[in-house]
Amino acid sequence: MIEPYQGRVYDPCCGSGGMFIMSEKFIEEHRGKLDDISVYGQESNQTTYRLCRMNLAIRGIDGSQIKWNNEGSFLKDAHPDLKADFILANPPFNQSDWGQDILRTDPRWQYGLPPANNANYGWMQHMIYHLAPNGVMGLVLANGSLSSNTSGEGDIRQRLIEADLVDCIVALPTQLFYNVQIPACLWFISRKRTGNGDRKRTGEILFIDASELGCMEDRTHRMFGDEDVTHVAGTYHEWRKKDGKYQDVKGFCKSAPMEEMKKHGFVLTPGRYVGIPDAQDDGVSFEEKMMELTSTLKEQMVKEQELNEEIKKQLKKVGFEI
Repeated sequence: MIEPYQGRVYDPCCGSGGMFIMSEKFIEEHRGKLDDISVYGQESNQTTYRLCRMNLAIRGIDGSQIKWNNEGSFLKDAHPDLKADFILANPPFNQSDWGQDILRTDPRWQYGLPPANNANYGWMQHMIYHLAPNGVMGLVLANGSLSSNTSGEGDIRQRLIEADLVDCIVALPTQLFYNVQIPACLWFISRKRTGNGDRKRTGEILFIDASELGCMEDRTHRMFGDEDVTHVAGTYHEWRKKDGKYQDVKGFCKSAPMEEMKKHGFVLTPGRYVGIPDAQDDGVSFEEKMMELTSTLKEQMVKEQELNEEIKKQLKKVGFEI
């Protein structure tokens, strides 16, 4: 969705390097040049850091700007002066004890001090701090980030919206990740919403509800097919284009103005904006449906009575009478 063709790609919690590898695949699929991007990252787990460097090395990607320290990106930022063109990240959900007591006056908290027991808005503001003037970023967060008003999170979210940074919100389905079952969402933040090759889209946010997309690969894991990814990404790109063919689709997507977000108290849950899809008319009249339903209900009630009598009969045989 953010199309990292050329420039600096940053992930402050890069793990084994998955975001960088997918950026490489995206460039190759679109016939770009791998040398046109440079990757920057940080990881606090040394074993995972080494795995990341190995993953990049075997793919011919320069990993010299992937850094490790025990403290992590909050307490010891390894790239303090970096301004990235693209930021891709999947930070730990709802991380507690991230160091708020030490970092209360840190300049990264331009939109408010994140609560001590939840680093969601800390990660987001850390990334915004490192975003270039025309940069764009996408990150995965827990759904609570869209609606929480505890410990000042609602105020931070409101300031981000009023600063015209939030570009698009995508609601994801449950069971999409192997390590967590709860539903998550995608935030897209952009500093180039005034144009720069795209349509001017200040004062509006695109909401996409993809919670019903995908199919169950097994009993515990849902998978997005290529057509699902294309559907979501294509909707976003058409919305951004100057001559795009974007249209609101009830139950799936809505381009909402600032006034509508104010009406909803700056809560960004897509379901509030896209609405419920219209029911499809199957050609059967209401009267016919009710006749069929009431007939079925009558049969079930008769069957229930028969079963109740049989239960009484069997209980009486063993000395219990109702």
